[in-house]
Amino acid sequence: MMQTLEAESCYRALSARDRRFDGLFFVGVSTTGIYCRPVCTARTPRQERCAFYRTAAEAEREGFRACLVCRPELAPGSAPVDSVPRLVATAVSRIEGGFLNESSIEGLAEALGVTSRHLRRAMEAELGVSPVELAQSRRLALARQLLQDTVLPLAEVAFASGFQSVRRFNALFQARFGRAPSSLRRERGKAEAARSLVLRLDYRPPLAWEQLLGFLRGRAIPGVEVVSETEYRRVVRLGGRTGWLGVRRDAKRHALLAEVSLSLAGVLMPVVARLRALFDLDARPELIAECLGRDALLAERLQVHPGLRVLGAFDSFEMTVRAILGQQVSVRAATTLAGRLVARFGEPLDTPHADLSRLFPTPETLAAASEDDVASVGLPGARARSLLAVARAIAEGSVRLESHVDVDATMAALEELPGIGPWTAHYIAMRALRWPDAFPASDLGIRKALGGVTAKEALARAESWRPWRSYAVLHLWTSLSEGAGG
Repeated sequence: MMQTLEAESCYRALSARDRRFDGLFFVGVSTTGIYCRPVCTARTPRQERCAFYRTAAEAEREGFRACLVCRPELAPGSAPVDSVPRLVATAVSRIEGGFLNESSIEGLAEALGVTSRHLRRAMEAELGVSPVELAQSRRLALARQLLQDTVLPLAEVAFASGFQSVRRFNALFQARFGRAPSSLRRERGKAEAARSLVLRLDYRPPLAWEQLLGFLRGRAIPGVEVVSETEYRRVVRLGGRTGWLGVRRDAKRHALLAEVSLSLAGVLMPVVARLRALFDLDARPELIAECLGRDALLAERLQVHPGLRVLGAFDSFEMTVRAILGQQVSVRAATTLAGRLVARFGEPLDTPHADLSRLFPTPETLAAASEDDVASVGLPGARARSLLAVARAIAEGSVRLESHVDVDATMAALEELPGIGPWTAHYIAMRALRWPDAFPASDLGIRKALGGVTAKEALARAESWRPWRSYAVLHLWTSLSEGAGG
């Protein structure tokens, strides 16, 4: 059954404009027909005029239109640990990544191993909306953002948002918002002059941006990624399209700004979903701090770096290869090996940035290589065999690296591959699977940060950190002068 919202608690959060609840519920105002985020700066309505909903799609289903002030389409989403059944969580993740833009409800249900009827019933029971209604809500949300923040022509906005027809886009937009799409268009210059789109990605503060960039900087793959003091840039291959993007902090809001090349306009939904996962933008820092702060050491680290997130992976295969390359070598050495691998097997890509020049090889490309070819970048034979085994498992589909899969089963499947032990499996789970409770207890950095304890002692101490052990790991790593791990 769908989790109910307690009206008194929601109204208190709304009255306080408490950012901790941003994206966790929405409020529909009966006198205006508008629904808002709980942080909206508009005048707070009287409680009897408010109805509270868990999702924007549910508010829209009840006939409310999105607020133009707080812009609900920009609200942070739910964290991976939030209490939603795995089936629904996986379906939501795939829908938000654009699955239904190219496939059907039946195709989604088949991919999840259930019937379409069961999927509809599960989502309506848990979220109050059907898969189609959620997909329409997410498409319209992206369209609103593109209309207000970019200069894309209206037809391109429709297709970039996942609609297959401009007529359908116009009709649904008019029905949902009571106005034509063109009414939201802002004058921002000529579209012909634009080489990219800039999208806003809101989060719940605080966010330890400098520390996140520092973690990525040492692990950036030459030719694929570049990390400066203020920005993360990378090349992208997604859905048959290639391009580049850059992410920086918004100086005026609790948000990141993602500049995305126009060549990726057709895959913006999965690009946004992957960026939110990479920077862990849907985390709830106050809950994490409340749990970890009971440990004296972590309480001190939380004061030093409030809002430290667990970085995910924009490309799960790329991150997994990088983790394997990092086994038993320094971070710098692993970065060098990754650069050689890209130079040997990656495809060249022209971008406006000279330091972004090659695409990371696909699982299929590496799977087709010989052991000698892979080892030629400077790897021992055992490590080359490990990379080949992972590439083939992912290419064949026997291992799926995505959020909301069965973590234990996936880690067990990874550990059956040559050269993948518990440390690597936990690190992959932490980042590629977005599992907030991963804990590679044998990691030397963790044990050193805890005072030189054994792996068994580290596990015992970390028991009270559940279900946020991954965040504790990042705090322990950053407590060292040189981060440990992958």
